[in-house]
Amino acid sequence: MAELKRDIRYIDRNFNDFRNTLINYSQTYFPDTYNDFTPDSTGMLFIEMASYVGDVLSFYLDNQVQETFIQYARETENLFNMAYMLGYEPKVTTAASVNIDFYQQLPAKLSGSVTVPDFDYALQVPENTTISSVNNEEFIIEDVIDFSSSSSLDPSTITVYQLSGTTPTTYLIKKTRKAISATINTSTFNFTSPVRFDTRSINDSNIIGILDCFDSDGNEWYEVPNLAQENVYDTIRNTNTNDPNVPDDGSGNDVPYLLQLKSVQRRFAARFVNNNSLQLQFGAGSFGDNDEEIIPNPDNVGLGLPFERDQLTTAFSPLNFVFTNTYGIAPSNTTLTIRYLTGGGISSNVNANTLTTVDDTNVTFVKENLNPALANTIFNSLATNNPVAADGGQDGDTTEELRQNALGNYQTQLRTVTKEDYLIRALSMPSNLGVVAMAYAEPVKVSEYETGTLPSILDLYVLSYDINKKLKTASSILKQNLKTYLSEYRMINDAINIKDAFIINIGIEFDIVVRPNYNNNETLTKCIEALTNYFNIENWQINQPIILPELSILLDKIEGVQTVKNLKIDNLAGTTLGYSEYAYDVVGATINDVVYPSIDPMVFEVKTPGTDIKGRVVPL
Repeated sequence: MAELKRDIRYIDRNFNDFRNTLINYSQTYFPDTYNDFTPDSTGMLFIEMASYVGDVLSFYLDNQVQETFIQYARETENLFNMAYMLGYEPKVTTAASVNIDFYQQLPAKLSGSVTVPDFDYALQVPENTTISSVNNEEFIIEDVIDFSSSSSLDPSTITVYQLSGTTPTTYLIKKTRKAISATINTSTFNFTSPVRFDTRSINDSNIIGILDCFDSDGNEWYEVPNLAQENVYDTIRNTNTNDPNVPDDGSGNDVPYLLQLKSVQRRFAARFVNNNSLQLQFGAGSFGDNDEEIIPNPDNVGLGLPFERDQLTTAFSPLNFVFTNTYGIAPSNTTLTIRYLTGGGISSNVNANTLTTVDDTNVTFVKENLNPALANTIFNSLATNNPVAADGGQDGDTTEELRQNALGNYQTQLRTVTKEDYLIRALSMPSNLGVVAMAYAEPVKVSEYETGTLPSILDLYVLSYDINKKLKTASSILKQNLKTYLSEYRMINDAINIKDAFIINIGIEFDIVVRPNYNNNETLTKCIEALTNYFNIENWQINQPIILPELSILLDKIEGVQTVKNLKIDNLAGTTLGYSEYAYDVVGATINDVVYPSIDPMVFEVKTPGTDIKGRVVPL
């Protein structure tokens, strides 16, 4: 049979194009077979049905192609998958952090002829103890509190609480611990026969991450970024028992933990599927494989490569220097108990002096056989307070934030070389450590270099949110977290100075002329709403200028606005008025209708749009 040659169009993508092309095709190749193309004819029924199917298929084809590009994808699961592919872990929430003071009373006793605190009545508060705010926001501490011990790393403050004449009868002891806004939850999963790369899902809202995982035999399972990573960094307390090189005289107290590299078979990878589901994936190996701690040395680095010469061209990771194909153990005939953290968000940035309720369920005395009545009084004296507000809490990534953070993370490839690398790394700090709201990096100014220093110092300016999502300077604990986090990624000869960016509060005043037959109040309200959205702090970055023509164009586009007659930016300063303490010369900083930031990194903020944005309707 001879091959038919037909003119087929491959560029039609919608219903009308398909319909017209099919009609033209019929008229061209079947002019005598069918020629009734009226809208209600039988032939048009089939042509339009085919066009309908073609239009639907084109839509789904376009949608599927769009979903393969992170710049255009809209489905949450696709965005999360592509973010992981680019090396970025999406944030569904971010925990706030704060220092909490713990207090307890101690009875006095005589030691010889001197009155001292009786530490037999000292309390021990376990790790993961919950402290609640007056609004029921829950925080947990990460370390044990032992009121009977004090050191340079864990100092105690002791003051006289009560006197009998001039003799102390009760002392007050204080310790401080870092806490994060989180609630501990538990999920259990039963496993029977082993399944290769088995998965389980934890479905909950505001999941921060996995706290720990143990099987029914008491074995710990470790979370790794991917199942190919066989080694994890494990920390143990720095004691003479764990490290014979640490002397007993306490001189090693400045290093509280020892860091060791541990090769683990029991491991899993966790990744978010969407905002409310965390999927855990396990390995495919068997229990017959070795499970041991391995320290890298020339004999085991590259173990598993087929030929020795491959070591010359293989990229090695300090966390995956042994090459095997097991990808960890597949759990079988056991029950895994997984504790995970939920919480965080903007609401977790609680105000100062609000974390005052401590869960004393697991609090114990360090000694036994105490006077019951006195012990009960001392136990009930346990109290907590946060002298400063919590910060770092933030809601999860928006769609656009997820896109931008993933693309930025891919460019850095876990390296921090340029100032942009440090900026992205700071913004991607794990959520359990808290995150900064804004960051800006720049080299140290030449005038600030000290004699003999190398030009490898970077200034990193940061800001945080308060509970109302208004900008504030980051607390010292948040900066310390950031410093520790960046130290794992910075180059050895780089130095980072973490500083506060300046907050400049501003107000906007404008005059507009309203078109005839339009309501003045409605038009004015629309203008204020447009400016409020424009100055939404999530849309602003440190050192971003204000372009006044953009504001005029924005207002001109509002329905009912005939023209903008006046537009003015004012500086609002003064802590007594609720604004930043820093004043700024807006007039002097305005050049060619652009309000430029200062030399020192700063950000413009409209703190209270309802009162700081003022508009008037004036006659033409």
